[in-house]
Parts: sequence; C-alpha cells; structure tokens
Amino acid sequence: MDTEAQPTERDRSFHPDGPEDTSGSPGPEGRSRSALVSRLAQWLPGGRVTLTLLLCLLFLLAVNTFVARPYQIPSGSMEQGLRVGDRVLVNKLAYRFGAGPRRGDVIVFDGTGYFGEADYIKRVVGVGGDHLVCCDAEGRIRVNGRSVDESGFLYPGDSPSTVRFDVVVPDGRLFVLGDHRSDSSDSRDHLGSPGGGMIPVDDVLGRADGIVWPFGHATRLHRPDAYARVPAPQADAAHPAEDAAAHPAEDAAAHPAEDAAAHRAEDAAAHPAEDAHG
Repeated sequence: MDTEAQPTERDRSFHPDGPEDTSGSPGPEGRSRSALVSRLAQWLPGGRVTLTLLLCLLFLLAVNTFVARPYQIPSGSMEQGLRVGDRVLVNKLAYRFGAGPRRGDVIVFDGTGYFGEADYIKRVVGVGGDHLVCCDAEGRIRVNGRSVDESGFLYPGDSPSTVRFDVVVPDGRLFVLGDHRSDSSDSRDHLGSPGGGMIPVDDVLGRADGIVWPFGHATRLHRPDAYARVPAPQADAAHPAEDAAAHPAEDAAAHPAEDAAAHRAEDAAAHPAEDAHG
C-alpha cells in the first residue's frame, strides 16, 4: 500500500514560492500621505477633528456650487404645489450637457435686468420658437396651435391667464408663468419690458427636482403631461391661413397702414381714369 502523503491544495497554500512580507508596514506612497495628513493636523487648532470638518465644508461647498443647492420658496406664486417656506433641491447639472429647459419644467433663474434683483422660481410654458396665444374659446393657453390643459397644477379657482397675449418666444429665451396665476408676477407682466418678459436660457440656475423640506411635504417634482402633445414650433408656422382666420380683427388692428395701402393700390388699378381726375 502506498503510504506516501500526497500534497493537497490546502497543503500547498501554506508553502508560498517566495518570501512573504509580514512586516505590516505601509509602502512609500502610504507613508507619504499619512505624513502629509499628520503635518496638516499639527498646523490646525483641534488637529484631525478640525481638518475633517474643513474637508466636509469644502465638499459641501463644491456640491452647492456645481451640482445642486437648496432654494427656499419666497412667495405663493407657485402654489399649491410649492408653498411659502418650502425648500426645493435645484439640480444645477440638469442643463449643463446640451439639454435645455423643456415646457413644464420648474426652474430657478436669475431675474436681474428682467424681473428684479433676485432669483425666481417659475414654470416654463414656452421655449425658443414657440407661438403662445391667450386664450382659446375655453380660456386655455395655446402653444403652437395646441390648447394646453393646465388644470392639473394650476391653483384651484385660477384661470390660465387674465392677461391676453400673442407672442413668439425668441431663440435662447423662455416664457415662464407661476402656477398661482392670480398671485404671480411673471412673463405676462413684463411683455412691454426689454426682452418682452422672456428670460435668457443662460440665466437659468437649474431645475427644481423635488421638495426636501419640510419632510412631511417632501416629494419629487415631475414634468406634467399637459405639454406632451404640443407640436414643434415649425408645425404652427405651417398653418398661417388658420391663424389669420382665427384673428382677423387682431391682424387688421396690428397693420392698419399696410391694409390701407393695399386697398389704395387695388382702387387705383380698378379706376385709373377716376384717379387721374382726382
């Protein structure tokens, strides 16, 4: 009988090919980092505790500057979804990589030069190229020829707008409204101001993605489906005859000199002899 012991996998694991480093000491790179931390801690009052707090503050500052920051709701212009004192988290990266604000987004923007020397929070109703009209026969705002049902987020009892407007949003700008239309100063109130009440996309600070305080009111903010069926701006331009038929009185009032000149030319062509004798 063969009585020679055969080595097993477990046996071989206890016999490494080379010498094993059992010193437990860190390598040169680890010792260098440890020495740097120790020197910094020695320079600061409070040592490592102070250093840890400073690093945490620097991290929070970087997040607040480049990633997200809280914003406190200052007024009731976005009720009933956003109440006075609510804090929302503003996503600063939402529009940093090519994507622009979309209809229905709740945004925070710098109103300097347009609304006032402060940051504001409103809902995007129109983007560059959109044709907005208030209102249709049922009192709804039309965007690119499509009536939008905003009843899902408007303040109860409010109409979409008591201010009439018919505007085309320039490229690179936004038409914004508050959800509490009767208690909101927004693009409607600045139609005659420089920029026509429409804010530059470059002044948008970020998108409000959710309510973070108070905890009992915390929720995620979603883009409503009300604007999902709005066609692209080009679709509205393809039906000028429909727009002219829908607003004949407005067109005539907007261009009286052009209409009068056109009629004089027609009359002159039809009655040349009469016109020659005055």
